[in-house]
Parts: sequence; C-alpha cells; structure tokens
Amino acid sequence: MVEQLSAPVPGPRAGSPGPVVVRALVVDDEPALVRVVAAYLEREGFEVRTAGDGFEALRLAREAEPDVVVLVDVMMPGIDGLEVCRRLRTFSDAYVIMLTARAEEIDTLLGLSVGADDYLTKPFSPRVLVARIRTMLRRPRGSSSPAEPSDAGPPGRRFGALTIDPEAREVWLDGRSVVLTRTEFDLLEALSSRPRTAFTRAQLIERVWGPGWFGDERLVDIHLGHVRRKLGDDPAAPTYVRTVRGVGYRMGPG
Repeated sequence: MVEQLSAPVPGPRAGSPGPVVVRALVVDDEPALVRVVAAYLEREGFEVRTAGDGFEALRLAREAEPDVVVLVDVMMPGIDGLEVCRRLRTFSDAYVIMLTARAEEIDTLLGLSVGADDYLTKPFSPRVLVARIRTMLRRPRGSSSPAEPSDAGPPGRRFGALTIDPEAREVWLDGRSVVLTRTEFDLLEALSSRPRTAFTRAQLIERVWGPGWFGDERLVDIHLGHVRRKLGDDPAAPTYVRTVRGVGYRMGPG
C-alpha cells in the first residue's frame, strides 16, 4: 500500500536537466502499487522494469541487471521476496529496498539477513522511497568479481590476517576472498579508515548511508553482525570488529 495512492503522479519538470539514468526493478503482486512506484521512478529519470512474482523478478534481474531493486518481502506468488533477495545476492550487487507490511523487528531482521540494504514499512510515500534510493546510489558500486591479490601496488589496510583494499573494494582473510555486500564493505571500510577510533552508530550511518538518510540505526548492528559472521569473528571475543559499550564500534586490537 502506498500513501495517497489515488493522487496524480507529477509530470516531468519542464526545462530541467534529467538525472543520470539508473535501472530499477520494482517487484510486487499489487499492480496498483507497482504502477505508482514505477511512475514516480520514471518521472525521476529511472529506467524501470516491473515484475509481479518472484520467478519473473529473478529472470528480469538477470536480463536487465538493475542498479536497484524495490521488492516486497512476502505474500507474492511463486517464491516470496525474502527468497528472491537471497537468490538475487548470488549473482547481483544491486541495491535492494524491501517493502514490508509488517513492522515487527523479526521481519526486519529477516529481510536484512538475506542481503537487503534497506527497508520501508507500508504504507509509505513514493517520495520517501525515491529519496532513500537516491541516497544509496551516491555510494560506490562494489566489485562483482574480485581478482587474485597482487604483490604489486599498495597492500591495503592490514589487520592481522585480514586485508581491506578500499580502492579495489576487496577483502581478503588468510589469502581467501571474503564476499561482502556493498553495505557490509562500506561499514568495514569506514571502521578500518581510522583504526582504534570508536564510531557511533550515527557516525557510521552518515558515512555509509549518507547525511540525508533517516531510519532505524539498528541497521548498523545487523549489517556488522553479517560482517563478523563472514570474517569468523566471535562477537564474545572479536578479533576485527569490536563493540565499544555505550558508544558503537571500532577496529583494531583490544
């Protein structure tokens, strides 16, 4: 459900330069919602494809290679949005915003645990959705196929067995590539940029999501939990990402 669903969609701004074209995929089994969201995105200069079920969404994601996917979480024919997101993450680094009709914390955790970057609770404003997408798109894209580490050039940031290369956007642990989502990498890069400096959640939100982002700061905890799991970092005795009680997080030895 979209707020003010029956309101007319504004037309293009006359005489204004169009924004850079970005490919978007909108997935929901509610045709009215899809039409409104697609219309707002097209009005903002996005190239939009739409899908009404999970299998069509995955097919279009492979075919169109979208930059961002707007995806309902559950209640979709075929496979639900959570499974679509999980499968999408095996071949795409597109930003994913999940739309949920359920505000319970467990539902949010489920959506983010399968690789979503952000979420909105229905009903929502299309303008807010576009603003959140624009904020995410200011962040750099990740590397989809990391190369083998080279002896040439700068070694990156080293923390014991962990190497972080901000320029190549690659992470290596004991010589093995660690596959992170863009959000996970951006958080790790922010922490590693100032070792032993404690970052608050608000500071990490500003660094990674941008100063225009607004929402639940627990996103930081959830995504850093994924980073720790992929690094084999025991939360009770972490080696790399450490919790600073009452403040936030930092990197470096204890």
